Amino acid sequence: MPASDPISASLAHAEPVPFWLDPTIPGQAPPEPRPPLTGATSADLAVVGGGYSGLWTALIAKERAPGRDVVLVEARTAGWAASGRNGGFCSASLTHGHANGADRWPDEIAELERAGRDNLDGIEAAVRRHGIECEFERTGELLVATEPWQAADLAEQAERMRRLGYEAVLLDREETRAEVDSPTYVGGLFDPATAMVHPAKLARGLREACLRAGVRIFEHTPVRAIRPDPAGLRLETRGGSVRARRVAWGTGAFPGPLRRLRAYVVPVYDYALMTEPLTTEQRAAIGWKGRQGVSDCGNQFHYYRLTSDGRVLWGGYDVVYHYGGRVRPEYDQRPETFQTLARNFFATFPQLEGVRFTHRWGGVIDTCSRFCAFFGTAFGGRLAYASGFTGLGVGATRFGAQVMLDRLAGASTARTRLEMVRTKPIPFPPEPVRFAGIEITRRSMAAADRAGGRRNLWLRALDAVGLGFDS
Repeated sequence: MPASDPISASLAHAEPVPFWLDPTIPGQAPPEPRPPLTGATSADLAVVGGGYSGLWTALIAKERAPGRDVVLVEARTAGWAASGRNGGFCSASLTHGHANGADRWPDEIAELERAGRDNLDGIEAAVRRHGIECEFERTGELLVATEPWQAADLAEQAERMRRLGYEAVLLDREETRAEVDSPTYVGGLFDPATAMVHPAKLARGLREACLRAGVRIFEHTPVRAIRPDPAGLRLETRGGSVRARRVAWGTGAFPGPLRRLRAYVVPVYDYALMTEPLTTEQRAAIGWKGRQGVSDCGNQFHYYRLTSDGRVLWGGYDVVYHYGGRVRPEYDQRPETFQTLARNFFATFPQLEGVRFTHRWGGVIDTCSRFCAFFGTAFGGRLAYASGFTGLGVGATRFGAQVMLDRLAGASTARTRLEMVRTKPIPFPPEPVRFAGIEITRRSMAAADRAGGRRNLWLRALDAVGLGFDS
């Protein structure tokens, strides 16, 4: 593509680093890493993973029992992976949106929605209680339709939400464009049950809260093996070991030595761009006074939001799986996807012609066949895990942390009795069938977007057995 092309020009100076983790941005200097574990130690509870899942688990464990000795080990630094590079949408949904939950668990969707809203309230309360400065804004989310068939789906979703007693404001074309102005919009639905956060600041704030509560954190400490031990389990790390009565496993797309997760989770890459701060005139051209998070309703969907300094984060659309589930640093950059994202950005907001992108990045997401988290135990109940959050873990990981702690305590709670919590997704087939199936599904979903939402035979077959794939 010629250098004079406006799309290429918009990306020409974009730094290949997640905006949220860029230390040159004021207020984003990383904390000093905690030293790695050397030698042997022991604990009542060992938490593996320093993303949202592990951090919430460690913090809530100390809140439930302040005298409990909790150790958290992280292979890199806390928040470096998905927790530090996502879009910052902290949704109340535990099920990757109301529609997915209602289709899969119609008999308990009311309880799932209620639990999700309680969980979002709990996150807000914890942020305030621990003084976590993560730019938490309860803005809500605007779901926008760019095709008539999507508007019809939104109308159905709004009716289902209202029947459950929740606010869901259905908007026509003009009302939607009055909120955020794009010529592509034909309708919208406003859901107030979403907050926006600075994702890396949330992870770092949780890390500091854990340290203040007495959690011992070891960074640059990957777990190499899990062994049964008379005292519970022994985690073998690169430089030492942890003996613990109980273990909570929250490693996202990195199952490590917990082999049973590998059939249920596949790592897929998601990508995002960040613009330069918009001028006053540019902001006026698109409206967006409410600062809502926005997502469109395609199978290949975009998500976008404003930052505290007036930039636009623009992500989604492509979802990329590499054969064998490979995860490599070079996959964080994908020029063809950045070109697609930039092209779609300017198609959505032609009034922002000439805006430049300052950052471009990707990251790996732990997805599963039902698009939302699943839970389980291993080693006779001494280890509990939560995985498969599929890009909606900013909020749902706190719920997952509570499930893991309930399970490790052997407690029967309203959470552990949910069918969603008690059941597993359908596992993915082994390679090469896995790669072929994901590719066929991805292409079929793109074709459905082009065909007015009509799903082909392949997608209908997946729907029938409860197996699918999404970004």
